[in-house]
Formats: sequence, C-alpha cells, structure tokens
Amino acid sequence: MRTSRLYVALAAGLLAGMLTARILAADSDEVTLTGMMVCGKCKLHETKECMNVLQVEKDGKTVNYYLTQNKVSRDFHVNICEIDGENVTVTGTVQWHDRKEVMTATKIVAPM
Repeated sequence: MRTSRLYVALAAGLLAGMLTARILAADSDEVTLTGMMVCGKCKLHETKECMNVLQVEKDGKTVNYYLTQNKVSRDFHVNICEIDGENVTVTGTVQWHDRKEVMTATKIVAPM
C-alpha cells in the first residue's frame, strides 16, 4: 500500500514538472533576428545615452529594435559604438513599449 502511494506521488510530481517546463517554454517566445547593430546615440541620434539598436529589414522597411540594457547588450556595445555598426544575429524576446520594438537579448553573435 505504501509503495503504490509513493509511485502515485512520484508520477504526479513528474507530470507537474513536465507541464511546468512546457508552459515556461511556450511563454518565452524567443526570436532570432539578423540585421545591423548600431548605437542609438552615436549613429541614429535617437537616444540620450548610448544603447544598442538592431536594424532589421522587414517588408522593404527598416525596423528598429531597441535592446534593453542588460549584461548581454552592454558587453557587446563596445563593438558598435561610434562606428557605422556591425551585422549581427540577436536572440531574445521582443515587446512593444512606448511605440517602439524593445528586445531583451539573451545572445548576440557577430559573424566571423
């Protein structure tokens, strides 16, 4: 009797863990975008402080994705500040905020 309860509890815990992992994976909505990374202040003259902006061509128009100032974004900024920019691939989540596309980067890769 005790063994069967243990198996039922173990199975229920395993099922709950799998469902939680699926829900978290579905909520992440990570995207990967490729384009030109430029400085919002030095190149675009659109921001008060230096920040990364990913410019992506979409339907014949340039869409700017303003990267949040997290560690991934700050560590890459030295590569593009005060120059014309660099082609990169950025992975992260995108949200609409203050009439702008804002991206929180989890990975930035520049082609070799």
